[in-house]
This record gives sequence, structure tokens and C-alpha cells, in this order.
Amino acid sequence: DPSSKMSKSDPQKLATIFLTDTPDDIVLKIRRAVTDFTSEVTYEPESRPGVSNLVSMHAAVSGQSVEEVVRLAKDMDTGQYKNVVAEAVVQKLQPIRLEIQRLRADRAKGAEKARSLAAPVMTEVRKLVGFY
Repeated sequence: DPSSKMSKSDPQKLATIFLTDTPDDIVLKIRRAVTDFTSEVTYEPESRPGVSNLVSMHAAVSGQSVEEVVRLAKDMDTGQYKNVVAEAVVQKLQPIRLEIQRLRADRAKGAEKARSLAAPVMTEVRKLVGFY
């Protein structure tokens, strides 16, 4: 629904792009974004909220102004433009997604190391408390 904000609680799984989404998931979600039957890419939030959402998203992830993004999309139809937006979003989120994956892997390694360091201490504590 282009008239509402993305929400992680939305029952529609395609309604939100998550930082951890795969590139394929992001492309799918953007390709299925609701637009209208006019193929020209314009920024008219009141009359064309779907296409305007794509333009806003593209401007946000590319660091360009809405006007620049619309000018770049001048000769594209909305189907082609969705691919451009999807690629821009994938590129912007890729470093974040990779860092999240790295941190999650490190967390598992860190927990394992902490358990091995804590084991002798916990054994001593259990003896002192009388559990052994």
C-alpha cells in the first residue's frame, strides 16, 4: 500500500525491506511494489504515491535529490525504474547486511570462548558453594 509507511508488523511480508534481506528478496519486494498504469517516472506524492515512494527511496539511498533521480529516470518506464531502484537499495544495504552477518558469526565464537574461559571459574565457584 503506497499510502502507508513500511512496517515490520505489517502482515504482508513484501511490505518491508529489512537490513538483513538478501539481494534477491530486496529485488522481489521492489519489483512487486504497487505503482500505477502510467509508465513515466515522476514525483507526484498526492496523485502517484507508488512511483513517488520509489523515487523517494532511490533518492535516499543514492544521496541524490528527488529532482536528480527523476531526471535520470526520464527515458525509463516504471518497470525498468524498479530494477534501478532495487540495485541502488541492494548496493546501499550490502555492507550493512555483511557486517550484521560478521557480527552474528563473531557472537557465536565469542560465546564459545567465554564459556571455555568461565568453565574453570564456575567449577571452583560450585565447589566453594557446596554443589560438588
